[in-house]
Amino acid sequence: MKTRKSFLSVLLVAAMLLTILTGCMPRITVQKDGTPGSPDASGTAGSGTSGSSSTAAGGGSASGELSFAKGTVLRMAVGYNSSKTGLFFDAETAGSGITLADGKTYNAGDLKPTWVEVQNKLGMVFEDKYQGNSASKEFDYWKERLNEVDMVSGTATVLTENGEAGNMVNIADYLDMMPNFKAYLEANPIVRMSITGNTDTGAIYFSPYFDGVDDIERMPLMRTDWVQKLLDGEGEFTASASGQTAAPVYQPYMPTSGKVDIDVVKADGSGVETITKDYDAAGNIIEKMNAAGSMDGVTAVNMLRTYIDQAYNGYYGTARSDLFIGQNAAWDADELVALLRCVVANPQTLNGTDSVQGLFSREDSNNQRRVDMFRFAGMLFGVRGLESRLDYLYVGNDGALHDARQELETYQAMERMHCLAQEGLLSKSFMDMSSEDSGTMLENDLGFMHYDYNQTQTILNATKLQADQGEKYMAVMVPVARWYDGTSEDGVYMRFTESWRSVKTDGWGISIKGINGDQDKLNACLKLIDFAYSEEGQILMSYGPDAFIKQGETFDFNGKAMPVIADATRDELWDKASGNYTNYARYYLGSTLSFLKSQAFEFQCTHEVGQEGAGHISTAIALGTIKHPELRVAENQWYTIVPTVLPTTTVENTTIGGYTDLTNRFNQQKDGENLLLDIIIKGYTDSVMRDAQSTVDNVTGAMNGKQYLAIEEGAWQRDLAFYDTLQ
Repeated sequence: MKTRKSFLSVLLVAAMLLTILTGCMPRITVQKDGTPGSPDASGTAGSGTSGSSSTAAGGGSASGELSFAKGTVLRMAVGYNSSKTGLFFDAETAGSGITLADGKTYNAGDLKPTWVEVQNKLGMVFEDKYQGNSASKEFDYWKERLNEVDMVSGTATVLTENGEAGNMVNIADYLDMMPNFKAYLEANPIVRMSITGNTDTGAIYFSPYFDGVDDIERMPLMRTDWVQKLLDGEGEFTASASGQTAAPVYQPYMPTSGKVDIDVVKADGSGVETITKDYDAAGNIIEKMNAAGSMDGVTAVNMLRTYIDQAYNGYYGTARSDLFIGQNAAWDADELVALLRCVVANPQTLNGTDSVQGLFSREDSNNQRRVDMFRFAGMLFGVRGLESRLDYLYVGNDGALHDARQELETYQAMERMHCLAQEGLLSKSFMDMSSEDSGTMLENDLGFMHYDYNQTQTILNATKLQADQGEKYMAVMVPVARWYDGTSEDGVYMRFTESWRSVKTDGWGISIKGINGDQDKLNACLKLIDFAYSEEGQILMSYGPDAFIKQGETFDFNGKAMPVIADATRDELWDKASGNYTNYARYYLGSTLSFLKSQAFEFQCTHEVGQEGAGHISTAIALGTIKHPELRVAENQWYTIVPTVLPTTTVENTTIGGYTDLTNRFNQQKDGENLLLDIIIKGYTDSVMRDAQSTVDNVTGAMNGKQYLAIEEGAWQRDLAFYDTLQ
C-alpha cells in the first residue's frame, strides 16, 4: 500500500508540474471510494475527459464521475451555531496557538483537523465565510449576497424555500454521480421523503444532517440518589427538619379509581411483565395529597411511600424509588408531581439548605433550551407535536397532518404545567428567565430534574457531582401517559416518546449565484456531500482524522464494528471540553458539524452513569415498552415521523411567510418568544386568548393557523404519493 501511495504521489507531482508548464491547473476526479484518482497526461483525471469542456450535462465527467480542478476554492458560510463551531479555528478557541492530540499546533484562522483531511483527500480548498451564527441567522446574513458564497448553512425549510425560488442547487439532479449519497437515500426512503422539496421534480436543495438516526434523542434526567433518600427503606421516613408543600393547585391527570395495567421491563432486563396501578386500593396520590392540603415534607413523603406500596401491591418492596428510576419503572405525571412536592419540601435532607428546585431547563435564560419544558409536558400528558421535526406538526391516526398549536390538549397540558409553577415546582430561574442558577443546578445541588441530552448532561457526574458520596444524575424511563394513537377510543396508557432522531432541521445548501456556472465549484460541492456519506466520510465527520483514533481497534456499536478513540483523544476531550463530546468535536476537531454523525464516538465518551440510564431506556425500546415515531410510513400513520421538510411550492412558501404571528408567537430560537412558555409561567394574560378554547380559536383564525395547516396538509399528501414511487 505504501509503495502504491508513493507511486501515485510521484504521478501527481509530475502531472502538476506538467500542467503548470502548459498553463493549466490539474483536475481531480474523486473515485467512488473517496480517493483522488491520478490525472492523465492531459491533466484530467479519469479516462476520456479533457478539461471542463468535456464534462457531461448535469455536472459530471463523461464517465459519470465528479471532476474538478485541484485547488478549486469553495467559499464556505457553514458551521453549527457559533464562531467556535465552524470549519476554521476562532481566536478564542485557538488562543495563541493550540496543540491537539495529533501533535499539530493550530492558530486562529486555521482549518480544523477534520477539514484539513477533507482538503487533502478531495483536493478542494476551503475559504472561511462563516459569520458564526445559527443556521437561520447565517442564511439571513447571506440571503441578499448569495453570490459571495458557494455553500451556506440554513434551516431545511429556508433552504428548500430558496431552492424552489431558484437560489439553491437541486442536488437530486446529480444523484447518479453521487453513489454514496444516493445509496443512503435508496436504503432510507423516509429520509428521501423528508428532504424532498418538490414532489413533481424530486428536488433536494440541501444536504441533510443527522445527529444520530433512528434512536431516542432527549431523555428525562433525575438526581436518582435523592429519590432513594426519600422513598427507600423500612419503616417511615423521618427527618430532623423539613419544609412545607405549597397549597395544592395541580389536579389529577391519571384515574382516581379502577385499575390500569402497564407493561414494564423486568428489573433484570430479561423480558417484559405486566404490573397494575390499583387506584381502588390506593386512590390517586394527587387527590389524596390535595385533600390533605399543605403539609410538612415528612408527611408528604410517607403519604407517597404508602401509596406506592398499596397501588403496586408491594411490587417495588422497600426499593420504592424503582417506580421512578428502575429498569422496571412505571411512573406517570401524577406520581412525578407528588415526588416533586416531596423534593421541594425536603431540602434539608437532600442538599442541607433551605431550598431545592424541582424541574429546570439547562439554560433558563435561553428560549432554545427553555422550550424543553413544554416538550417534556407533551411527554407527561400525552400530547403530540410538541417535539416535532417540523414546526408543531404530527401525523394523526387518520393519516392527516395536525398542528399542536391548534389543539385543546396542548393548552390543557400547559395549564397543568402552570399549576406546577404555581406550586413552586418549577425552578425560580426558569420562572424569571434568569441565568443566575440554571447553569449551576447540579454543581450547587440545587436542581432535581430536567429533560435533555443524555451524554452532555450525565457527564456532569464526573465534573459537578460527588460520586464518592453517592450523588448521581441519571436518565430515567419515560413516563406512562394516555396516548390517543387510534387503537382505542379511550386512549392507551403506555410510554411514548416523540423525541426521535431523524433528519435535523439544519443543513448545507449550494448557492447557484455563488458557483455562477463554475463546473469545478459545483462538482467540488457535490463531491464533498457524497464523500461525507461514504463509510470513510462518516467516520471522519464523526471522529475526526485517523490520528484521533486507535488504529486497528474497533468495538461493536449497534451491530457494527466502529473505531475506538485514541487515549490521547480521550485525555484531550476531558482537558479541553470537560468530557463533553459534542463541544470537543465541534470546537476542536471540526467534526459533527453536519452530514451523518455516528453516535459511536459519543457513546464511548458517555459517563458510566449515563450509560446505565440510557441502557435501561434502550432495553425498553428494544422490548417494545417504549414506543416512538418510525422512519417509515407506518400502517398506523400516527406512528409515522413527520418529515423535516414538506414539499411546499414557492407560492405556498410566500403565503406561509406572511403568517408572521404564527411564527413569532411560537418561536423556538434563542431570543424568541413562545406562547406555550408564557402560559406555563403566567397562565392566560391576553385579553383575547383567555383560556384554552379561545387560544385555539385565535391561533386557528387570527394567526392563520387553519390556512397554514391546509397548505402543509396538501404538501403532505403530495409527499405520501411521492413516497409510494420510492417503494
